[in-house]
Amino acid sequence: MGGPVYTAPMSHVSRQDAPVADALKGHWADRLLPPPVRPYARLMRLERPIGWWLLLLPCWWGLLLGQIALGGGFSNLWYAALFLIGAIIMRGAGCTLNDIADRDFDGQVERTRLRPIPSGQVSVTQAFIFLAVLCLIGLAVLLQFNRFTILTGIASLAIVAVYPFMKRITYFPQFVLGLAFNWGALLGWTALHGSLSAPPLLLYAAGVFWTLAYDTIYAHQDKDDDILIGVKSTALKFGDATLPWLAVFFALSLALLDAALWTAGASLIAHTGVAAAALHAAWQLARFKADDPDRCLELFRSNRIFGLIITLALLLDCLLT
Repeated sequence: MGGPVYTAPMSHVSRQDAPVADALKGHWADRLLPPPVRPYARLMRLERPIGWWLLLLPCWWGLLLGQIALGGGFSNLWYAALFLIGAIIMRGAGCTLNDIADRDFDGQVERTRLRPIPSGQVSVTQAFIFLAVLCLIGLAVLLQFNRFTILTGIASLAIVAVYPFMKRITYFPQFVLGLAFNWGALLGWTALHGSLSAPPLLLYAAGVFWTLAYDTIYAHQDKDDDILIGVKSTALKFGDATLPWLAVFFALSLALLDAALWTAGASLIAHTGVAAAALHAAWQLARFKADDPDRCLELFRSNRIFGLIITLALLLDCLLT
């Protein structure tokens, strides 16, 4: 990799209680878990729940959209719970794999140098064992669904496996993340229908553009370090032109989302939810500051609200029409 490399001092970061940057302060995982367990909780980012929320919400979108296409009514709460468990576990597995792949980079970046592997809290061997355990739990969750959903879920593993390496070869790792993080939109639909069709594919595409928006915002926190260590991101690619690109990504996401609703036969209630999400996206664009890491983190986390707006609208559509 090109570019100069710097190394942050690591003499004090092997403590079990060393906090990770951008973790929620006072999170239960840091307060209540036994000290030997905390590094593994940090490895799977339990103290940073926004990640599993962003993985979970497309699953619920797909499940609820599938219910709308069946005529509405109560959706399968058991499936909803399985998606919750699966999102937490598989987000943890993805983060563990990412930390294994990025262990040399993470030790050179201020925001990531206290992660469990570069700080010495967890060895690479221990991380691989933990990854295997998480994958087995994720498989147990996946096996609760129909055969088509199981096969569709397994197909996502190829994307998950290559994502950690994309920042080395392309300025668009956020696109690959979108492909992985929104796969649940397909699984939610297939859990009810046992097949794929236009609505879930449009929903999936909407999620990919949503991820391009929120993860580009997130990437602006690390752009100075990324330049130093020679990795790529959309934040570096777009630079000062990021804001109009964010507007394009949000607009495409909302348009594709609305198209998914139309093709699934959703009512005005669901479309109103898209309009409300558009207002939230406009609020993000108005507040975006590329050179303000704290603001970027705030806006990134706010996408849970964006996703919950859509979820609530789909749920109301199921129950009220």
